Amino acid sequence: MSKNYRVGLIVPSSNTTMETEIPAMLRSMENGADSFTFHSSRMRMKHVTKEELAQMDKDSDRCALELSDARCDVIAYACLVAIMSQGSGYHCLSESRLHQATKENGAPTSIVSSAGALIEGIEALGAKKVAIITPYMKPLTQMVVDYIEESGIRVTDSISLEVADNLQVGRLDPLQLPDIVKGLDIREADAVVLSACVQMPSLPAIQIVEDRLGLPVLSAGTATVYKILKELNIPISVPSAGKLLSGAC
Repeated sequence: MSKNYRVGLIVPSSNTTMETEIPAMLRSMENGADSFTFHSSRMRMKHVTKEELAQMDKDSDRCALELSDARCDVIAYACLVAIMSQGSGYHCLSESRLHQATKENGAPTSIVSSAGALIEGIEALGAKKVAIITPYMKPLTQMVVDYIEESGIRVTDSISLEVADNLQVGRLDPLQLPDIVKGLDIREADAVVLSACVQMPSLPAIQIVEDRLGLPVLSAGTATVYKILKELNIPISVPSAGKLLSGAC
């Protein structure tokens, strides 16, 4: 029997990519069977700085509460660096706290964070070492590198595009990524994180780069979809979105 799933999205106020790439991936699976609707709540943030990220994160409890009013089947907190800039393992604390907020509202809901999903996605690929691309300023990229490495995964190389304005991050051309990745040292990497940010568009380039490099390629967005599907207990098969979503994992 087919089912309609309600997917809640907690997004920064200036994020425009989460609500395009995540629905595109999930709807590519519908094929007349299960379907998805998407419902967002926003946290105020314009510039990707540690201070704005910390202030924005305080709004996530309100967002989870609002989305639980809609009785979503799963809620995704989609700002990877907001979690990772808070220190090692913070995604576990955040997911637990937001779940508790939904539970207290009489609508206990599974919580997915893009930060936790990226770690799980890398592990699902069997990768121990990754090379990453981020849109962040270098100090924030280093926080992401530290967070990933504290999870037991080595980051062999990183590229920071150094775009501080979050709206401009959403306007970056994903089809520039196949050229940008040429500057990434992948000699020791088991996989490539093409976008360690759900706001930096990358979906059109994932399969292109994976086919070209001969390595698994994922992003914060594809990892978030992977975790959403796992939480909903739906078989994973998203076309042209890399090995993680192919069903091979």
